Amino acid sequence: MVKVKSGLLKRTALGLLAAVSTIGLAQAASKTEERQTPSGMPVPRYVSLKFDKVNARAGPGDDHKLLFVYRVRGLPLQVIAETSEWRRVCDPEGTLAWVHKRVTDGRRTTMNLSAQPVPLLKRPKDGFKPAAYLNSHSLANLDRCEKGWCKVKADHASGWVREGTLWGTTDGPQCRQGGS
Repeated sequence: MVKVKSGLLKRTALGLLAAVSTIGLAQAASKTEERQTPSGMPVPRYVSLKFDKVNARAGPGDDHKLLFVYRVRGLPLQVIAETSEWRRVCDPEGTLAWVHKRVTDGRRTTMNLSAQPVPLLKRPKDGFKPAAYLNSHSLANLDRCEKGWCKVKADHASGWVREGTLWGTTDGPQCRQGGS
């Protein structure tokens, strides 16, 4: 064992120890932020309803209070939390509820929440002619988003909208995590 007599050497050793501790804490915090979800999928993320009748519950389990029943197959939802079997979702009206994972589909859909029809442009650029219009409260399948534009398909028409124009085309959280 070597005795350390120099105060500078002691301060350097203590500084190195503090730096290693700080790095360890930062790595632990980073691992907490990258926490794995039960499904292995990121949260928040979008899903859609697989059926035209889906129970929405106050908590993750059949024993929790039934809040209401969704009656729109393909309704876009944003998963904001999950257990191994249940998903806490936010719907286009901002309502939070729990649904069973088996009633959700990974296919993304969008919804026009505007009171007016939204033009679906032929090309992802302002000024292009509309290929079609998506009526108010209508659903569309989300094909892809790139460079601030999203391509959607509804019935036999498709076109481009600016990201965020339709509900379900923004990656950020859509609902505040309070309430039900």
